[in-house]
Amino acid sequence: MVAKISFGNSLFGALAYNGEKINKDKGKLLATNRIFDDGTGKVNIRKALEDFMHFIPDRCRTENPVVHISLNPHPDDRLTDTDMENIAREYMEKIGFGGQPYMVYKHEDIDRHHMHIVTIRVKEDGKAISSSNNFYQSKRATRELEKKYNLHTAERGQAISEIPLRKVNASEGDVKKQIANTVKAVVRGYHYQTLGELRAVLSLYNIAVEETRGIARNREYYGLVYSATDDNGNKNASKREQSELAHSAEREHPRRVNPVKIGNPFKASKIGPSVGYEAVQKRFAWSKKQITEGGIAASLKEKILPILAASSNTEDFKSRLQAQGMDVVFRYTDTGRIYGATFIDHDSRSVLNGSRMCKELSANALEQHFNNPHDHGQTQQGQTTGGSAFSGADQWQSQSAPSQDYDHSYSDFYGFGLFTTDNPAVDPAEEEFRRRMQRKKKKRRGPKL
Repeated sequence: MVAKISFGNSLFGALAYNGEKINKDKGKLLATNRIFDDGTGKVNIRKALEDFMHFIPDRCRTENPVVHISLNPHPDDRLTDTDMENIAREYMEKIGFGGQPYMVYKHEDIDRHHMHIVTIRVKEDGKAISSSNNFYQSKRATRELEKKYNLHTAERGQAISEIPLRKVNASEGDVKKQIANTVKAVVRGYHYQTLGELRAVLSLYNIAVEETRGIARNREYYGLVYSATDDNGNKNASKREQSELAHSAEREHPRRVNPVKIGNPFKASKIGPSVGYEAVQKRFAWSKKQITEGGIAASLKEKILPILAASSNTEDFKSRLQAQGMDVVFRYTDTGRIYGATFIDHDSRSVLNGSRMCKELSANALEQHFNNPHDHGQTQQGQTTGGSAFSGADQWQSQSAPSQDYDHSYSDFYGFGLFTTDNPAVDPAEEEFRRRMQRKKKKRRGPKL
């Protein structure tokens, strides 16, 4: 059995992703802990969100407080719903989350039935549950459950996906070990075809990779170096310099921060041959074959385009993608224009530049979509253009729950993006068709004389 643990900040996104599957008869709600279950077999997403909020202190300072776990038994394991519920509850006890509020879902939309668990790592007293030993606790728990329920053990290749990837944090010390653990998992666990695509997925975990070339003893050599960065992609500068540069860049271009050096790089040879230049080059070729044969580009395109159609700005787009297990990394010019976009799908572990999938996801098309108001059309009704997750929650609440009778304040969680949501009043397919026809109309226009 393989367990995957992800940390995030969109509580509503995690609840909606799982709840909508259940409500569309693509799964079942197996169990809840300290969260109300009305026994109908459906999920009241708004009520679940309310219940979770009762357990989060008014002044919550924990970063990424939402925990999303997937438990994946081997396809040959035959488990009843009762078995799955028991396994999920015992797993939560073993990793130290037995007393936390959580919901256990069974996904049945693919042949390999599996479980998803949504919980929070903040206690009612405001203290955070440490995530530093989650991987080892999870591994021990899955091994014990495999023996107890006579399950197939995770194969070596599967074990890579068990590692819960975490951002490098220089303040925690031993930066080299942090970089090594994450780089090994990403290099061997994801599909990417260029160094730029690898660089994009590593940037999610505060790691930069660069190619080095030189001549030694009359022979040309190639290598890779990995560096720690901060959340803005900066490498190697004092905290004072980082702060000054970040504030300066944000004033000039709020959507981006210029990369500036702040840390010492580590040669790939110091980490291991599996993340070196030759290993990565081989991974490029292998990934290309896997992506082509698996039809991954076409599949991701179908998932991403409706999300793009419903998004009003880049931050809204990112939040919606994250709720579906995906990320996008934008690259900007000095003037703040988008010149590159790379998409990461964590379910299939695939990394693709937008232009590989279709013209609509290329950098130019995305720049036009988000930053050209004449082509993008009017902002969707009821949504703000500031990308506020809080405003999105207000829109969802006003449409799905017009007669709320509770007064729990959400204002303290504005910065966590706990309420990221889609706008149900917008038909994504219709929006995409409208923009496509608009572009065709422009192409048919001849040059002005």
